[in-house]
Amino acid sequence: MASLLDKAKDFVADKLAGVPKPEGSVTDVDLKDVNRDSVEYLAKVSVTNPYGHAIPICHINFTIHSAGREIGKGKIPDPGSLKAKDMTVLDVPMVVPYSILFNLARDVGADWDIDYLLEIGLTIDLPVVGDFTIPITSKGQIKLPTFKDFF
Repeated sequence: MASLLDKAKDFVADKLAGVPKPEGSVTDVDLKDVNRDSVEYLAKVSVTNPYGHAIPICHINFTIHSAGREIGKGKIPDPGSLKAKDMTVLDVPMVVPYSILFNLARDVGADWDIDYLLEIGLTIDLPVVGDFTIPITSKGQIKLPTFKDFF
């Protein structure tokens, strides 16, 4: 009986492997806001939904790294839904405390930016399958705030 159940699981897994799934990418990371204790960056994430119906997003988890260190992370609960047969652009705000940015001074060059690695997990609720996480990773450079950003 156990081998029959294993064969059924393998059959379903093979069928699901060929089914198109939503895909995403980070299209932009920009400075959003500067305040007394932190800097807020905004990542734009584009997600394409191949299905003919909207898909609810359960939550978005994100972690941003620089110089091999985690400089920010968070979770956005219930950010909405993915549009049916369309691309949805999601805003992912990320807050980075100044204390961490000052410790990254060795990575800052003459152009006043830091290299980053952004990891996003977009968890959606697929019918029949259940919760499914779309992993999205992006590398790039983000600008640090200058004095003109304060005024």
